[in-house]
Amino acid sequence: MAEWRIGRGWTEAEIAERLVRLHALGRNFPDPVDEIGPEHGWHGYYSESVIARVAPGPPEEDGPFRRGSAAITDYAFSDPRIVIAHFDPDAALEGRRMLLEMRALRALHYLGGVVVGAVRSEVGEGESVFGFRYDTLEGHIEEGAEWFLLTKDHASGELRFRIEASWRPGQFPNWWSRLGFAVLGQYYQRVWHHRAHAFMAEWVRVQPDEGAEGEPLAHAAPEVVFERYEARYE
Repeated sequence: MAEWRIGRGWTEAEIAERLVRLHALGRNFPDPVDEIGPEHGWHGYYSESVIARVAPGPPEEDGPFRRGSAAITDYAFSDPRIVIAHFDPDAALEGRRMLLEMRALRALHYLGGVVVGAVRSEVGEGESVFGFRYDTLEGHIEEGAEWFLLTKDHASGELRFRIEASWRPGQFPNWWSRLGFAVLGQYYQRVWHHRAHAFMAEWVRVQPDEGAEGEPLAHAAPEVVFERYEARYE
């Protein structure tokens, strides 16, 4: 069952202790990840935006794509007013256990464990892709998996950020938490997604003296496509 607090979060020592406990937990859903779509009774959503337009070609060693990849690895695109990720920064990305501290109404704090179940790091002829998927662990208020992917189109220089998830309600600690999630969940999802894309646009922003061609989306939030879809039962 999810751990929760009102008014304050957890100390660094408490988080460290709970991170150790995560290694004994398994996923909180039995279905194969490639079978958790709407046709199998799962809800879902995705958001996507062009966060920058930079020099064409494969990613440069210290360029925007690499900065964006580092931001994804560190979960630095998340608005800490809504979700903070606690993890061991020295742990390998694939298989890394994280505690997500979810915040609502400025006072409610929930902890939920996840594990990085897959990583993509590819440089192809036409595009480069980097990102990871996490799967929820026992005790999380949701069940499911979520991808965070950064893609560079080598021909155009466009950098796209995409978040995509399949989920269903998990283990809530009490009835009013479940009710609150049903009432406020969509609002917080939408706000968090839009801010995540804005943060990523800042992380990859190219400074004028770096000499990249094209116009980065520097001081305006990117236009975000956000869509939800509901479970279908066949």
